[in-house]
Amino acid sequence: MTESEPRPSAEKESAENKYEGKLPPLNIFLHWCKGCNICIAFCPQKVLEPDRDGKPILAHPEKCTQCAICWTHCPDFAITSN
Repeated sequence: MTESEPRPSAEKESAENKYEGKLPPLNIFLHWCKGCNICIAFCPQKVLEPDRDGKPILAHPEKCTQCAICWTHCPDFAITSN
């Protein structure tokens, strides 16, 4: 890689490594989320866990079955499926 070539962002690299080049099963828009934790409580596979602010993070993406419970119950429309 030369200096003139753009470097991939660290965020993109870590996301690609975490999901092995695949998209994560869910998008969580934390700036829309108010932290009600309905998604965490309703997830049958326990895919989501609260972060230090109480907002959901995708802790176990490999367990996600795309059941739609989290994004259909989110009052803020902060979760979408990939």
